[in-house]
Amino acid sequence: MSGERNSSKPQDILLPGWRWVKLGDVCELIMGQSPPGSTYTDKPEGLPFFQGKADFGEYSPKVRVWCTQPMKVAEEGDILISVRAPVGPVNMNNLKCCLGRGLAAIRCKDSAMHWFIFWYLRSKEIQITSLGSGSTFSAITRDDLENLEIPLPPLSEQKRISTKIQKLMQEVEHARTACGKQLAAANALRASYLREIFESEEAKKWERKRLGEVCEFLDSMRIPVNDGERQKRIAGKKQTELYPYYGANGQVGWIDNFIFDEELVLLAEDGGFFGSFEKPIAYRVGGKCWVNNHAHVLRTNREIIDVDWLYFSLGIRPDIMCFVSGTTRPKLNQEQASKIPIPLPSILIQQRIAADLKGKMAEVENLESTIQNQQSALNSFPQAILRQAFNGEL
Repeated sequence: MSGERNSSKPQDILLPGWRWVKLGDVCELIMGQSPPGSTYTDKPEGLPFFQGKADFGEYSPKVRVWCTQPMKVAEEGDILISVRAPVGPVNMNNLKCCLGRGLAAIRCKDSAMHWFIFWYLRSKEIQITSLGSGSTFSAITRDDLENLEIPLPPLSEQKRISTKIQKLMQEVEHARTACGKQLAAANALRASYLREIFESEEAKKWERKRLGEVCEFLDSMRIPVNDGERQKRIAGKKQTELYPYYGANGQVGWIDNFIFDEELVLLAEDGGFFGSFEKPIAYRVGGKCWVNNHAHVLRTNREIIDVDWLYFSLGIRPDIMCFVSGTTRPKLNQEQASKIPIPLPSILIQQRIAADLKGKMAEVENLESTIQNQQSALNSFPQAILRQAFNGEL
């Protein structure tokens, strides 16, 4: 489809039959207004109350709060746009609701189709964000929105384009869901491999010793670093001049010094992941690094336990909850951690099984990486679809 340049918008191609219009000429703007705080309720009374971007879902908002005395109301089919901190994100309203001051509703008139306007605004979210102003937080005014220029084809073309976009977006969403299931299945392989070893009949015959009997705790060497202080210290330095900085659940940053330089196992001391075991509570580190006070630092007695064996033996351990205290922020203190039982076959058996597990875990990591790359590609598809739609390529 050939196109021609519109003199008022030289950066965009205006397709034949399309025209530039101001949003305020084809849509009614309803700016939100905060009702009295006393009218908010967490019970389904009055109207659902949407206050800002925090209430948005992928396409439609999610109800968290209701309002018994709404000041401004949006109808089903209105486009909701965030007008302050942040400016630009949009959702399609799927029910009658109360609007807070962080949102505005865009209600299409006869010449505009709501899904077409929705997809165009989503395609221009970054540009709309740049219209925001304010020293304390960014906001956009009614005038800004009403004067926003949009390209508008005939209604039949709006409908065709919107239908095509929705079909393609559904296909992307189905592919994302499939990738998510594949990633979950890959993650489950880790647990499956570990259970196969540590819950086997053979494992029941292995000797067990306490963690404190097979490891030395180096917790006294840990040094917490204020994040602001760390950022000042590493400012301007190349990553090659820095060392990994570890916490309860992996690397949390970089630092310009190190306190450990050996093969170690780190065991989480606190964190919300205790009890779910969806995240690892232990991991291996090696070389120069720094550890903060949220992870126990374990140096293995190499004569009786292999470092990889210790890491794997801590991988699937719901029983560790018996040693954790506290509910608001569960904590595994050193005294209790030292009592955790560790299965201990001969060092040769440990090394053989650990080597086999390392190979299997490497395969899982490669599989996860492949799936994650697919997810990254899929995440770029929606904007690519929108670019094609408004360039006349759908």
